[in-house]
Amino acid sequence: MGQLLRVQSFSVSADGYGAGEGQSLERPFGHVDPPTLHGWAFASASWPGRTDGVGRRGLDDYLVRDFDHGIGAEIMGRNKFSPHRGPWNDHEWQGWWGDEPPFHTPVFVMTHHPRPSFTLSDTTFHFVGGDPAAVLEQARAAAGGLDVRLGGGASVIRQFLDADLVDTLHVAVSPVELGAGTRLWTSPDELRDRFEVDVVPSERGGVVHHLFWRK
Repeated sequence: MGQLLRVQSFSVSADGYGAGEGQSLERPFGHVDPPTLHGWAFASASWPGRTDGVGRRGLDDYLVRDFDHGIGAEIMGRNKFSPHRGPWNDHEWQGWWGDEPPFHTPVFVMTHHPRPSFTLSDTTFHFVGGDPAAVLEQARAAAGGLDVRLGGGASVIRQFLDADLVDTLHVAVSPVELGAGTRLWTSPDELRDRFEVDVVPSERGGVVHHLFWRK
């Protein structure tokens, strides 16, 4: 099948939002606290950086471990990288993740505002314009023959879905409603015309995993 474009472990609310309103430096997910949507992953035994030796095994843990498997590059939207808007006035800002970002691959940040690439540990961030197909071409060239992960946020995933470029998606739906924010879908049924889907309950109360692959 060649190099796939994959959405891995993306979490949304029951009403389809991947983040809330009012993103800021202190609140990268806006008005929603991260455990509200991502608690199923935080509780897994394989959550990156876990040092306490505990955590859940099972399906949730398997999906967390699969996050990096076979990935050679990531594409993300600007607002996953930064809360800032408009031209880059502060080049000292290098993302939410400190000196050891969790990506371990080239990362292509989609933005209308150019900025020089930089490297932290084993992750190099490139700031690129263009339509989804052009950005995907750059990411595939940098991925060394491996797949490309589409990291989000929801509006960026939607752009690639609308361009019919996504091959597989894993979306974890939490049993909460946000009411506003950045929305991936109104219903997962929107994707059934192009994708096969398995729907599997998590062992963590109320979360449901939706696993899509192109027909």
